[in-house]
Amino acid sequence: TLKIIFYEDRNFQGRYYECSGDCTDMHSYFSRCNSIRVDSGYWVLYEKPNYMGYQYILNRGEYPDYQRWMGYNDCIRSCRMFPHYRGSYRMRIYEKADFGGQMMEFMDDCPNVYDCFHYRDIYSCNVTEGYWIFYEHPNYRGRQYFLRPGEYRRYTDWGGMSPTIGSFRRMMDNYMYVAFLRYLCCYSAIIEPSPWESLYPDRTAVFFNNFFFPSCKIVFYEGRNFQGRSYECSGNCPETFSYFRCCNSIRVHSGYWVLYEKSNYMGYQYILNRGEYPDYRYWMGYNNCIRSCRMFPPYRGSYRMRIYHRPDFGGQMMEFMDDCPNTYDRFHYRDIYSCNVTEGYWIFYEHPNYRGRQYFLTPGEYRSWRDWGGMSPIIGSFRRMRAKKHSPLMQISSVLVLGGPRRLQVRCNSIRVDSGYWVLYEKPNYMGYQYILNRGEYPDYQRWMGYNDCIRSCRMIPHKIISPKLIYIYKYKQKLVSAFYLNIQYIYILFHTFLLQYRGNYRMRIYEKADFGGQMMEFMDDCPNVYDRFHYRDIYSCNVMEGYWIFYEHPNYRGRQYFLRPGEYRRYTDWGGMSPTIGSFRRMMDFY
Repeated sequence: TLKIIFYEDRNFQGRYYECSGDCTDMHSYFSRCNSIRVDSGYWVLYEKPNYMGYQYILNRGEYPDYQRWMGYNDCIRSCRMFPHYRGSYRMRIYEKADFGGQMMEFMDDCPNVYDCFHYRDIYSCNVTEGYWIFYEHPNYRGRQYFLRPGEYRRYTDWGGMSPTIGSFRRMMDNYMYVAFLRYLCCYSAIIEPSPWESLYPDRTAVFFNNFFFPSCKIVFYEGRNFQGRSYECSGNCPETFSYFRCCNSIRVHSGYWVLYEKSNYMGYQYILNRGEYPDYRYWMGYNNCIRSCRMFPPYRGSYRMRIYHRPDFGGQMMEFMDDCPNTYDRFHYRDIYSCNVTEGYWIFYEHPNYRGRQYFLTPGEYRSWRDWGGMSPIIGSFRRMRAKKHSPLMQISSVLVLGGPRRLQVRCNSIRVDSGYWVLYEKPNYMGYQYILNRGEYPDYQRWMGYNDCIRSCRMIPHKIISPKLIYIYKYKQKLVSAFYLNIQYIYILFHTFLLQYRGNYRMRIYEKADFGGQMMEFMDDCPNVYDRFHYRDIYSCNVMEGYWIFYEHPNYRGRQYFLRPGEYRRYTDWGGMSPTIGSFRRMMDFY
């Protein structure tokens, strides 16, 4: 039997009412509705009695608060049940009322009405087969209007506030399809985001999340280091302010998440995967404000996106199917005013080499840079949203930090590196002098060519498959036998297991001038003296195509060090240089 349960309080608490059919007025059963559990069937909920007001379309799943079904308030006054439909779909839309003006027939979904119909308003329609959902905005966003077979001579007949319809889709029975996808995912080696978000908009995403990703979970904490009030979330949430006022630490147990600074998926965006974030700086946050979050599902398909130089898909166009570390080099423009994401999930970055503010894009049309939440049309780089799944043979490196590797607060006079390559920085956020260390003991800071005892951040470089090891950073010049004797207030323990080894080629191009100008020379091996081979002492820009490299301030690998990974460096400041003078450089190889 089909059943839906309404609860007066959040999280399925308080007075409740079970319903198994249509109900024109539910005011006598409950005064407010803050959570819903749909056991089976399709349901259309209405804000007012007699199937009037805002409409919310729900299928099987749990909705612990009204934001989960994209409700505008906690008022539900009537509901209607609809059986599953497995037949064909057919609908005709008209430009004018009473089936007048231009007509067009549809048998499948339409993510943008204007592109297909060349009008933004639908004044009447005739649904001949199947159930359909109208959306106020393109890409299945905004207010929803449920249409069953019948004639709608005016937009008021389907409960519309205006004739403007941005998109529509068929209401299909996807249970078997989703189960099949879930079965495939169990044997998937790669977890990536997908364009299924457009098939499952926010108001029905809870079913999709609960059924397809029952274990996805993220925990928000008001205090740093996972202290204070906490809130567990397992799906999309357009408003988190009622659960916590500020967010200073996050623990992602599973899944991939996009966090937003403002409600309804607005403001700064932060993309997180499984791990621990004891401070908001760990997810590159600008502040401790998180007001909404969205979970995105895995994807194994192809990626395709078109970017445009002008709004509304005007001007020069270029299609991409892979990552782009520098937009200007390939597109010859620094501004992207509109784009069309046809396959896969993508991330826009404000600066080249995937730096700066991030903008998360799901499949759909973005006619203006404001549509993806941009502060300006400037996009320096973009890439596909891809992530690997953990397996018994290989794990993504994880970091357990007591105090934090990006912001170490004490002085450092000795270091023991048990395994791996590490880059240490004098300042927080990977800034200042750089020191590159591999396995060994460094009893004082002169041993790693340090200028002082200040280490404020560190970064591990992917190296090779190893056993779990530790790196100890001591406050004082002393050797201790075991970590049990260390005062955790002054030690930072970093675990890394089963890391990837790099055994490929090495290639780098250096340039005489900034922005890859002037004389160019390509290198594939070490260079103990830059002047002897390049005939210049200054390197203003470089392009690292393969492998990891180290720049040295003086010849014969002496002086300040600068670590370079694959990417484009248009100015010497991009690799943290104090000046363009480089005396020597070499490949970072496995010397064990």
